[in-house]
Amino acid sequence: MKKQVHSSEVRKAALDRLAERGVRVEDIAEIVYLMQSPYHPDLTMEPCIESVKAVLEKREMQHAILVGIELDTLAERGMLSEPLQSIIAADEGLFGCDETLALGSVFGYGSIAVTTFGHLDKHKMGVIKQLDTKTAGGKVHTFLDDLVASVAANASSRMAHRLRDEQEEAERLHNEEIRVEGKAVDEAG
Repeated sequence: MKKQVHSSEVRKAALDRLAERGVRVEDIAEIVYLMQSPYHPDLTMEPCIESVKAVLEKREMQHAILVGIELDTLAERGMLSEPLQSIIAADEGLFGCDETLALGSVFGYGSIAVTTFGHLDKHKMGVIKQLDTKTAGGKVHTFLDDLVASVAANASSRMAHRLRDEQEEAERLHNEEIRVEGKAVDEAG
């Protein structure tokens, strides 16, 4: 039986590959902030960073990052067979495997993540736009730009759900407080 790869090793490898390609958690969190701040005016970067880190803890996301970056790197080195080498190196418009890999990692975060991914894929922003410059500096980011959009979409969806839960909990506590105050007034009266 082959040795099982420990999850901590996979997590470290995925984070290392992102860093090697110039992608920081904060870069992705900036996109999350841009996506969520219109709905939450008091939003700060801290919960955005926390949400990105939580998404990057998911094994499926880590696997997608490792596969995608590996294919980008092999294409950079000219190590893929033709015609795949030319397709990935040029980030051909009709090649959809990059979006398919990234989209597969989005489904676990619900419809908000799916629609956000579509938006980010179409309207590239932040580090996604930088990565999408095709071969800037000799780098190939055919898969990476979509994977970063996937992480951002997932973190944005995760945050939207959590912020809603926090709002509802605050409302519940407020209503409970009012009931207790009302009951105290009735008993005193």
